[in-house]
Amino acid sequence: MLAQETRLNLVRLLSSHGASGMAAGGIARALDIAPSTLSFHLTALENAGLVQSTRQGRQIVYAVRFAALRELICYLTETCCAGRPELCGDIARLLPNYIDEETTMVAAFNVLFICTRNSARSIMAEAILERVGRGKFKAYSAGSTPAAAPMPEVLDRLVMMGHDVSGLRPKSWHEFTGPNAPRMDFVLTLCDPGDEEVCPDLGDKPVTATWPFPDPAKFTGSTAERLVLLNELYGMIRRRLEAFTGLPFATLDRIAMKARLDEMGESSPVSR
Repeated sequence: MLAQETRLNLVRLLSSHGASGMAAGGIARALDIAPSTLSFHLTALENAGLVQSTRQGRQIVYAVRFAALRELICYLTETCCAGRPELCGDIARLLPNYIDEETTMVAAFNVLFICTRNSARSIMAEAILERVGRGKFKAYSAGSTPAAAPMPEVLDRLVMMGHDVSGLRPKSWHEFTGPNAPRMDFVLTLCDPGDEEVCPDLGDKPVTATWPFPDPAKFTGSTAERLVLLNELYGMIRRRLEAFTGLPFATLDRIAMKARLDEMGESSPVSR
């Protein structure tokens, strides 16, 4: 299967995109392949168990099945070189470490929420997930340009709802990029895509998605009107996180999980 040059190039390209995979249109452009030819090769790879696909809206996204690729490489190194696999070395170790967990994802998970100032939406999400996660999720939050302190209105609302706010503080996402930082399983960006938020590079391990929510800093009107909007935002985020924690993690592989999170993000309300 992989002796064919186009299919080998496909696997190389998809491997570089990790669990998030690539849409068929992006693959065709990257490799300069006609859609009909691409479909033929992707179907062959999927039938061989080396690639998997999932539908995201109108697109079909493809990703390498790293567990299957590791098994293939292990088999080749065990049976080549006239029964002397040591001549090949441990080639399988060159694959990314996260592929051992490719089949399904099992709680507990570390979840990082990101927005620009880390003073409202992401702070609220951190506090809510700590409660609704029932010990199966550890929540964190960060921002690209963190504020000096959380919005007082946000903290007041969280306290009113019985959340512990003593440990909540704005922080830079750089705290989560070093070698001693906790390993993230999910990175969820809460900004409006129109804000052109740039996410940190946390490697290929986290499953990422964008869940845009209205920015409380842009709420206008009287104090009472702003409070109503803030209450609505709290409800939006809580309902989304309750749905997130209720996903069947044990039956979803990483690419299917990515698709489910993207679907949730497409239904996120954003103020315009």
